[in-house]
Amino acid sequence: MRARRRLGADDHEILRLAVPAFFALVAEPMFLLADTAIVGHLGTDPLAGLAIAATVVQTVVGLAVFLAYGTTAAVGRHLGADDLRGALATGINGIWLALLIGAALTLGIGLGAGTIVGWFDASPAVNEQATDYLRIAALGLPPMLVVLAGTGILRGLQDTRTPLVIAVAANLANIGLNVLLVYGLDLGISGSALGTTLAQLGAGAALVAVVVRGARRHGTRLRPDRRGIAESARASVPLLVRTLTLRVALLIGTLVASTMAAASIAAHQIVWTITITLALALDAIAIAGQAMTGRYLGAGDVASARRVTRRMIAWGLWFGVAVGAALLAISPWLPRAFSGDPDVWHAAIGALIVLALTQPASGVAFVLDGVLIGAGDGTYLAWAGVVTLAVYAPLAGLVWAFDLGLTWLWIAYAAYLAARTVTLVHRERSDAWLVTGAPVRAGA
Repeated sequence: MRARRRLGADDHEILRLAVPAFFALVAEPMFLLADTAIVGHLGTDPLAGLAIAATVVQTVVGLAVFLAYGTTAAVGRHLGADDLRGALATGINGIWLALLIGAALTLGIGLGAGTIVGWFDASPAVNEQATDYLRIAALGLPPMLVVLAGTGILRGLQDTRTPLVIAVAANLANIGLNVLLVYGLDLGISGSALGTTLAQLGAGAALVAVVVRGARRHGTRLRPDRRGIAESARASVPLLVRTLTLRVALLIGTLVASTMAAASIAAHQIVWTITITLALALDAIAIAGQAMTGRYLGAGDVASARRVTRRMIAWGLWFGVAVGAALLAISPWLPRAFSGDPDVWHAAIGALIVLALTQPASGVAFVLDGVLIGAGDGTYLAWAGVVTLAVYAPLAGLVWAFDLGLTWLWIAYAAYLAARTVTLVHRERSDAWLVTGAPVRAGA
């Protein structure tokens, strides 16, 4: 009976963190969706320009996700060690690091916008639209990265509701500002970029205000701490490598798919969109894993860290089985919701079946990725990412070399996912990641 009550409490805690995190994750793509809907009515060239500029911005911000993940783990450890002042100091170092990286990116992308857009080899009219958007959007990179760091702080403090509220408010502001600036003031695509930048600035300011209020309450200094910022940067490198391996795997798949017939390219986009959508729910559980694992290990409670990890693995596995079964059942009809071309349907069905069969492994991999991030096991995750990428790249190359088609490309992706799951399960079964205590603060 006691064990059952404990599992119930664990489930409640996982849901308390994961549900708001899920809806906050869903809110993130809404910025681009709103921009796309509003800019799309300006014409084909502005929409194509937005597609190029948004790809650049999303890639940069996606690579900087370590600002959220690393901060969550470090803050959670300090919280578990009953060092709230240290937790907030670590988080503030993360915010300063985000501002420094953001400022460098603003300068580089803002000055090099024309050159970067030129890499996509679009028409002069599209290039002009993309450059206009990107130059203004570059100004929004510092607040966007601050949002990542601030969200990581609050997650580490076991608060996923506040980031959700701020994300929803920012999305509503983004829609209103875009409509006003694009149509009301007739600023075109530049108005969309400005509206989104202002909305991100507001979100960043709101998150910083919450953190600063807590820091002042607990006597944490707000000034930049060079040693602390340098330590945050050093600790972020493995997570950056881990994220790069994931992005390279995505890029390899897209490049191989782009060499296929148009129907296969379209089908790949459909299947990948479904993959990303399903990943949102698993990411939410992974975020709960980051927060809870960091807290328990910071408190030196290895038994609870183990217990909650096993519970979250079960959640990921159950989710994967349920979603996989549902996806398998509807795979013959699902592509019709995205395309009216029978060739696209036929190309997508095989890939969807493979995707459905990978969902249980995907559930376990996502959860363990979050747990090990929460444990601060970034170095292992970086090396595991390199190993799994080394498995996937040659297989994807064979699909390209022998023109095996889309289904075999997704089978290669399934092998990549299997390798990733094996490396993570192997690590979880060891004790190497169960390092307890709060990290030592620079200047402490």
